[in-house]
Amino acid sequence: MNERHRYIRIEQPGPPEVMTLAEGARPQPAPGEVLIKAIAAGINRPDVLQRKGVYPPPPGASPILGLEVAGTIAAIGSGVTEWRIGDPVCALTPGGGYAEYCVTPAAHCLPVPAGLSMTEAATLPETAFTVWGNLFRRGRLAAGETVLVHGGTSGIGSTAIQFAKAFGAQVFATANGAEKCTACVALGADAAIDYGRQDFVVEVQRLTAGRGVDAVLDIVGGDYTARNLAALGTDGRLLLVGFQRGPAATIDLTAIMRKQIVVTGSMLRPQTHDEKAALARELRERVWPLIERGLIRLPIAARFPLAQATDAHRLMESSQHIGKIVLTM
Repeated sequence: MNERHRYIRIEQPGPPEVMTLAEGARPQPAPGEVLIKAIAAGINRPDVLQRKGVYPPPPGASPILGLEVAGTIAAIGSGVTEWRIGDPVCALTPGGGYAEYCVTPAAHCLPVPAGLSMTEAATLPETAFTVWGNLFRRGRLAAGETVLVHGGTSGIGSTAIQFAKAFGAQVFATANGAEKCTACVALGADAAIDYGRQDFVVEVQRLTAGRGVDAVLDIVGGDYTARNLAALGTDGRLLLVGFQRGPAATIDLTAIMRKQIVVTGSMLRPQTHDEKAALARELRERVWPLIERGLIRLPIAARFPLAQATDAHRLMESSQHIGKIVLTM
C-alpha cells in the first residue's frame, strides 16, 4: 500500500477553479475507524458550499471535500471487528472523500449492495442517510401517504422519490422543464410538476382533491417555505434539508397551528457518531434489501476522473444534471 496518495486540495474558498490535484501522506485510521481505498466518490451540494467557505468541516474532520465513497477496506483501526481488509464498502465520511484513500468511522460503513458497481455504490450514502433520517425518521412517512419532493432530479430528490415509492407512498415531485419532469416520472413519481410554468401549490391541491400532502421534503427553503405550508394538509410535516433560495423565510404561524403542521429538518454532517451509526444500521436492515432486489437504483448523470473535479463542480452548479455526479479514482 502506498504511503502517499492523490487528493483534491483547496487553498482558499472560491469558484471551482480553486480545486487542484495534490499529493500528500496517506491518512491513517484511528481507533474505531477504517481506511478505505476509494474507487469512486459521490459529489453533493454540501461539497460546493464547503468549497465556497460557508460549510466548514466539523472539528477533527479532514479538510478535504467529499462526504461519501465506495471502495475496499485497506486498513483497520483498533477496536474494529465488523470489517476485514479487502471488504467492499460504501461509506458516509466526515470529509476526505475526494482522495485515493479516506478514513471514516467503521460504524458509518455499509456493504456494497449485491448487483451494484462501486461507482453506483458511491452515490448512496450521503443522500440515503439524509432521506432516511428526514423523510422516514423525522417525517414518519407511511404507506398510503402522499409526499411532495422538491428538486426531483437532484441527488436528494431522486433518492427520495425511489425510497418513498418503495415504501408505498404516493409521490409528487417538482422539477424545471419537461425533460426533468419526465425523468421524475421514470424514477417512480406519480406526478411531476414543472415549477417553471406551474404553481406547485395549485397542482398539489388538484392532485389531492384539496386535501394537501402529508409531507414535503424541501431542499429549496426561502420563499418556498410559506408555499410548502399551503401545500400541506392537516397533520402535515415539512422536512427541511436545504436552502437553495436562502435560509430566511417569512411565514404565517396560524397556518402551522390551524393544520397542526410539524416543521423540522436536519443537517447530516453535524450529527453525532451514534446518530449516524443508527442510520447506517436502519438503512442496512430496511433499504439495502430493496436495492439488492432492484427496486431502488439511483441514476448517475456523469462520471469524472479525480483530476477533473473542477468540471464536476461546474456541472453540479449548473443544475443541468439528472441524478448523481461521481468522481472516479
